[in-house]
Amino acid sequence: MIKIIQCCFIVTVMLTAYVAVSIVTYGNKRNEVVSDAAIILGTAVIQDEPSPVFRERINHGISLYRAGKVKKLIFTGGLGKGEVFAESEVAKKYALKQGVPVSDIFIEKSSTITYENIVEARKILANHTLNSVLIVSDPLHMKRAMIMAQDLGVDAKTAPTPTSMYKTWSSKSGFLVREICFYTAYLVHRVFI
Repeated sequence: MIKIIQCCFIVTVMLTAYVAVSIVTYGNKRNEVVSDAAIILGTAVIQDEPSPVFRERINHGISLYRAGKVKKLIFTGGLGKGEVFAESEVAKKYALKQGVPVSDIFIEKSSTITYENIVEARKILANHTLNSVLIVSDPLHMKRAMIMAQDLGVDAKTAPTPTSMYKTWSSKSGFLVREICFYTAYLVHRVFI
């Protein structure tokens, strides 16, 4: 019985290490081809300002727009716990201040998790005949976001933020542990849907 427990433990550690390495290496891949739009995945806001993490995502979306990689920006995210303003509304306000024309910005205000971000963005894509997208998020979030986009039939490429507020080992490791859990849970859930 002890040998079975030891084997299970070793297999679990090896699988976890494999998932961790795959998340990290995937997040380093950039495939920023010219696309119709960028989907900027929402995250926390502080009152009516983007959190430092969200600001980096928004800034990267704006830089892709200015470089001519995308024609439209789609900001996602509704009201998070304790938030007064929807994440996407805050992002839109920030982008407008940076000179992005309102006609090139779309928002959705109902999603609260990554999967919903992509579901709601997909509706915007369909309503405006936008076909190809770049997904903008933190590097460690890209693998899970991309597999969800693939499952939802969204023609997406990766556009991880080149800058991140997750710079220290402790902040990166916390985010990575969370992503390992969420990614694994999504894969398990995926088997049953």
